[in-house]
Amino acid sequence: MKKVGLVMRKIQFSEAQGPRVFAERLRNIAKELGVEIIFISPERHVSGHDWIPGYEHEKGDLVNYDIVLDQIYAEGIEHVIYTVSGFTFLNLFLPKSVLFPHSFPDPALTGYEMMKPFYSIVDKAIVQTEFLKRQMGTVFGVNEVDVIPIGFSEELAAKHYRPDAVVENRILWIGRDEENRRPDLVLEYARQNPDKEVFMVFGGMRYKESMQKYEIPSNVRLRFALSQDEVFELMNSAKVYWSCSKFDTFAMPLTEALAMGKIVVKPEHPCYDHISSRHAFAGNEKNWFELVNMAAASPLRTSTDNRDYAFSRFSATVMKQGYRDFFDRWLR
Repeated sequence: MKKVGLVMRKIQFSEAQGPRVFAERLRNIAKELGVEIIFISPERHVSGHDWIPGYEHEKGDLVNYDIVLDQIYAEGIEHVIYTVSGFTFLNLFLPKSVLFPHSFPDPALTGYEMMKPFYSIVDKAIVQTEFLKRQMGTVFGVNEVDVIPIGFSEELAAKHYRPDAVVENRILWIGRDEENRRPDLVLEYARQNPDKEVFMVFGGMRYKESMQKYEIPSNVRLRFALSQDEVFELMNSAKVYWSCSKFDTFAMPLTEALAMGKIVVKPEHPCYDHISSRHAFAGNEKNWFELVNMAAASPLRTSTDNRDYAFSRFSATVMKQGYRDFFDRWLR
């Protein structure tokens, strides 16, 4: 079986959110395609908080190359997928390296200035959306780019889909306590709309600590480090899924929300253009609260249009075909 290394930060492997979910899904799909995914990460990391300068961002990755390369060489790996631009220098040692960006040099994101120089030596990438493919080409001149979604679990989307379990006033938001994700807006919405039940889901237990700095309204329910099974069960119960991030690279919960038939409220930013089904409504800070309330008041309990769109564009089946085609070319 051919080996492929997947290089991510230690903290990304340890949390129940985007990168870890992607890693597990890629490993399972690759196994079906006859490819073994080997998880690689630095054992050394200084902080569990990615907002402390110099640690869980690109600068910190530069001091971890020896540990990463030792693991790669010990496994006899020649092909590597890395999710953090700080590991771009792997190209110097392993020409068959490809970036699947977990983050992207956008001004809305922490580490924007630090990320940009690393992208100047990327030569091959896999991205989640056509928008990111265009950005890779126009901004950084990276033209060898495959678009492959992080496909949601069709099994979970079928298991938990129960329109009769939808709570009409329940709003769901999934994110991190980071400025880009705007948890402050969600808390303010809840304060202004006490008739709504607002669930805020965070991928890591570390956010239990950071959320203590906010005054949490009584109609907000906080959840931390849910499993995928728990996410889909909770997703099913919500009437509306709301994303108010400034920028997103993976946008996995949005595709999962579509798959569960949620009425979706999302940002106007073009990085969300792929979330474009009939009952997905784009807005901004000026009208989001009104849009969320309009969505909650919809006579629809769920949107079959959103669900059908998601299954045709973002399912695990679509992801599997994308990697089958990619591996056929890349691993020759």
